[in-house]
Amino acid sequence: EPTRDLMGLLTLDYLDVAAKEGRTPPYDSEQVREAIKHCIPLEYGDVTDIAPDVKLTLHNAGHILGSAVSHFHIGDGLYNVCFSGDIHYEDTRLFNGAVNDFPRVETLVLESTYGGRNDYQTDQEDSEEKLKRVINEAYEQDGKVLIPAFAVGRSQEIMLVIEEAMREGEIPSMPVHLDGMIWEATAIHTTYPEYLRDELRDRIFHEDENPFLAEEFNHIDGGEEERQDVADGGPCIVLSTSGMVTGGPIMSWLSHIGPDPDSKLVFVGYQAQGTLGRRIQNGWDEIPTSEVGAMGGNNGRGTLQLNVDVETVDGFSGHADRAGLENFVKTMNPRPEKVLCVHGDERSAQDLSSALYHDYNMRTFAPKNLETFRFL
Repeated sequence: EPTRDLMGLLTLDYLDVAAKEGRTPPYDSEQVREAIKHCIPLEYGDVTDIAPDVKLTLHNAGHILGSAVSHFHIGDGLYNVCFSGDIHYEDTRLFNGAVNDFPRVETLVLESTYGGRNDYQTDQEDSEEKLKRVINEAYEQDGKVLIPAFAVGRSQEIMLVIEEAMREGEIPSMPVHLDGMIWEATAIHTTYPEYLRDELRDRIFHEDENPFLAEEFNHIDGGEEERQDVADGGPCIVLSTSGMVTGGPIMSWLSHIGPDPDSKLVFVGYQAQGTLGRRIQNGWDEIPTSEVGAMGGNNGRGTLQLNVDVETVDGFSGHADRAGLENFVKTMNPRPEKVLCVHGDERSAQDLSSALYHDYNMRTFAPKNLETFRFL
């Protein structure tokens, strides 16, 4: 059910973005509504016949709300294939870790986003401490903290860290402004607390404490005028889409906060090669205004000077790192006979495949596009 709701939110938001950018989308809102009518939500653990000889069971993947590891039971149990999808093996503040306990598994198809030999992420506790330190530094300088964030998953994780830090007095209480789809995506998370981590679910269900409803959180719904008021005001935190600084309200926030040397721009998610986020992360401090739209009456001509202090806080990814992927396989019950490493760049898939082969003496593969495998 949460996947269906997020699908509706994201696809309709794409239509809104396309309209603002003058692009013609490949579908319209009526088609989105029709697609939602045909969704058949499945609960974790429910066994569903999807073909005469194939049964599907979904299990928590720990990646984002409603993400699932898919287990296929083929024939009379003659063969069982598990598709990991995107997974996070360890528990996070938001979700329980991915399930890797199944009745039978002969083949595992495993993601390898962070499968490279050096793809190890910072411990989450250390990441949280660094984020709190950066926020305190900005507050002491009377500055602001601007965090580009993905609307689904990472924003809610950061919100939980900030809410607890303020409640415990580890950072000062200040407004936390949520822009883009973050507010709507968070509302969907609070609608389905049964999909959240056990401790968080119990706080919401049994203790009547919903951290997402903390008074510090504010929904930016007044457009440019409200953003300007925030920029002219005192210390605060701004979470805004898009997470890779490729569009959305984060572009406006860059124009408002970017020139302020007392403020911080904090990356908490992966910045893909070629994105504006990656270029800023790599040291760009002058951005053509054509990248961020017309600002300051210059109609897109000239440059925007970034004087903010740029920080990167790793450890909040929704993907398992190299250690997490290996541990997922190491502790899997039962351990599969074959592993196909997919959904990563070629080097990462090959590195992970080689490591699993040498460490666990199992048949592993890093398939190429259009390569075919026969399991029986």
